[in-house]
Amino acid sequence: MSLDPVAIVTAFGLIFLAELPDKTMFASLAMGTRMRPLYVWFGTSSAFLVHVTVAVAAGGLLGLLPDWSVKLVSALLFALGAFLLLRGGGDDDEDEAAGRTVTGFWPVWSTAFMAVFISEWGDLTQITTANLAATNGALPTAIGSAAALMSVSALALLAGQFIAKRVPLKTVQRVGGLCMLALAIWTAVEIFV
Repeated sequence: MSLDPVAIVTAFGLIFLAELPDKTMFASLAMGTRMRPLYVWFGTSSAFLVHVTVAVAAGGLLGLLPDWSVKLVSALLFALGAFLLLRGGGDDDEDEAAGRTVTGFWPVWSTAFMAVFISEWGDLTQITTANLAATNGALPTAIGSAAALMSVSALALLAGQFIAKRVPLKTVQRVGGLCMLALAIWTAVEIFV
């Protein structure tokens, strides 16, 4: 078993580019404006590691999962996130004084993990990872794919932190809620397309 650097770089490049415009990148950005970014990153990264492992192990079989059911659950999770962000809590003065809602490691980790874990089933990056593993080897593909997914999540969280420091929290919360609502609608529409 060899670690082909070309296979690692190929997997990284393809998966990184495929994940950039993905819904989970925007979900990470939205979560990063309201939750502790490092906790969110641990949650998203854990889910990505599970998905990469499954993709590498199962190969092309992931494409056989019922696409509509995965998208329905994803849409419901995004809608729940939108509801939680848009309903707010407390008044503006209280939010500004608090600065950020800290809910603890496990609640943030589990929210981020589940958002990515459910929405990534049968995703382009997972199918691409499975295909690359079949042709370029499991270990190099797993390393490149996992590094790419975790990097995109980190970039989204950094952008979320940048925004959260320069825009009033209530505005960030509303925009994040609208983004999550748009993701819920987008995912629901994908069921019928």
